[in-house]
Amino acid sequence: MKTCAQTISDYAFRSLGYGERLLPRSDFTLCEQFTLIGSGMIWNIYFGVIALCTGFFFAVALAMGKNSDKWLYRRPSEVFIFIFRGSPLFIQFFFAYFFFLSMKKSYALFDPLTAAWLGAVIVLFCNTAAYSAEIFFGALRSIPKGDIEAADAYGMTGWPRFRRIVFPTMMRLAWPAYTNEAIFLFHATALVFFSAFPARGQKGDALYYASYFADKTFNPFVPYPILAFYFILLTLVIIWLFGIMNRRLNRHLPQSATPKLRVRPNLIR
Repeated sequence: MKTCAQTISDYAFRSLGYGERLLPRSDFTLCEQFTLIGSGMIWNIYFGVIALCTGFFFAVALAMGKNSDKWLYRRPSEVFIFIFRGSPLFIQFFFAYFFFLSMKKSYALFDPLTAAWLGAVIVLFCNTAAYSAEIFFGALRSIPKGDIEAADAYGMTGWPRFRRIVFPTMMRLAWPAYTNEAIFLFHATALVFFSAFPARGQKGDALYYASYFADKTFNPFVPYPILAFYFILLTLVIIWLFGIMNRRLNRHLPQSATPKLRVRPNLIR
């Protein structure tokens, strides 16, 4: 019987291809389930962090495009946001996978896109960018006109006005809602398991290992609560990190006037 320390040493990085190659077959311990499901969470965190960090900048560009007076910028932004907000994320995964797969037959360049580490991240990137852009667009429209008029009075135009007035105010207004979008994005990474995108080396994410233990033991009431526990911990970390940024964005306001983060999970998307 392995000790828990040995189990952690053998399986902690199995999802990345390191450590013990074979999964345990019987007599599963809690330590094995916690370790392997936690190992799979590395992929879920990877999907979420990459999609969130890259999608943030694209979302800002989309929001500015949708708010633009020029048709050339506004219309493509509106179409992109409508498509990825109007269709289910699950369908986007399947459509993207089979599109990349068909393109792979003609162009070898598309081969990496059929794997979860890149293809699934692109789908999550597009989805979160669309939802975040709508949040930022609403914040843009809510910027007090007095702030813009004050910037004009000081002679600020173009990039200086955007960097010093528009962008900070937009972030301050949008941040509570954007926090909820970040939480949902990390929860949505569990859908990668159900999509057609194969994981690296078939090692799998957290839901892959939770499903493995549930199938082998015929008892879903141990691995799935463990999976939920990890996602709850991840949610608390996100709330803490985004709370720090929220206080940073509102540091010039009195403490009583600082907007509080309110987690409102998306039950239907």
